[in-house]
Amino acid sequence: MATRRRPLHSANSSFNFRPNTETRKWETKGKKPLPEPTTVKQVLLMMIVHVCRKTLFVDTSVKVGIYGASLFVVSLLADALPFPRTYMSRSNNIFNIYFVKLGWAWTLFVISPFLLMTSYIYCCGRRDKILQHFARLGIATFAWYVWTKLFWYIEKMYGHCNVIPKKYQTKEACIAGGYFWNGFDISGHAFILIYSSLILIEEARAIVGWEGIRDLIRDEEHARTTGDVSVTNSPLRGLSYEDFSILKKSYDKFTPYIRLCFIAMTLLCVLWDVMLVSTILYYHIMIEKFISGAIAILTWFFTYRYWYTIPWTLPNLPGDGLFKYKDVRQPKEQAKRRSTTIPQSSVRGQIPTFMGMPLYGLRNQENKEQKDEDTDVEADVPTAFLSK
Repeated sequence: MATRRRPLHSANSSFNFRPNTETRKWETKGKKPLPEPTTVKQVLLMMIVHVCRKTLFVDTSVKVGIYGASLFVVSLLADALPFPRTYMSRSNNIFNIYFVKLGWAWTLFVISPFLLMTSYIYCCGRRDKILQHFARLGIATFAWYVWTKLFWYIEKMYGHCNVIPKKYQTKEACIAGGYFWNGFDISGHAFILIYSSLILIEEARAIVGWEGIRDLIRDEEHARTTGDVSVTNSPLRGLSYEDFSILKKSYDKFTPYIRLCFIAMTLLCVLWDVMLVSTILYYHIMIEKFISGAIAILTWFFTYRYWYTIPWTLPNLPGDGLFKYKDVRQPKEQAKRRSTTIPQSSVRGQIPTFMGMPLYGLRNQENKEQKDEDTDVEADVPTAFLSK
């Protein structure tokens, strides 16, 4: 009697199972907070700031070379070949009266709020540190006053009135009498325009790397809140709680105004360069402009490229505070790229491989090329034999 066959896998068998095809979805949680979304207004403002950076932060060595060459070559051409008169050649033009004659006042007016806000942030509100940075403006003002007074003294003491006989012995009396005072008039305008431009460029360098402070604050705040000690190379790690709190509040509060001041500094620097071209073309002789420009460049070089760079001396360079935010780069993990190039075989007859797998198609192509070469050689042999 036939019996009912027992199924190979019973219902209770451990082999009868349905694998769970649904993979578990893991939620990825970032270790650091993400930056806040950027508005359209911020994007437009950052575009303007970027253009200002490209305009203002030209290589200083190149700009100084252009200043020197222009004061020498272009001034010689202007002395030999007078250029056509324009509105800028008039001494009573609006830019000369309201800007150049008050050049140093305009320079201080634009730099001072920028220096105050930036130094307050990277010095975390410490007044002694802020005053040390303001000492640079005091030194620059002292240099401007001494040099301009010296220029005026040289012209006054080593000049004479153009009236004959010499009725007026002083410059003031000669000019009041309606005459012209002949003297060695070192160009104070060329000095103030070049010196102000270089000071604007140097003081504006505090904004280099400024946007990275926001990321440093966000990461440091997250590390202090969560107690994360994995990041030990943060420039803000050495700040106290009070200093960090001042930094966080002042950065968000003053950064929009700092950007506006930076734009104003760029516009003023461009105006000074335009007025310098006008001075080179229409005022003073070459030697008077070249000497004043050389004095301005040497004064800038001694202070910003020598004096302020000496360690443990005051004042410091712009941007030197309780933490370093310039040239700070976040570490980036670079994934190892796999090579996708096909290595060429150096041994004839070896099968080319790609990612460890043989490429028989290339092997067949190599065999075909080798066969064609052998056929050509065999065809050449009888021809050479018959030619003999």
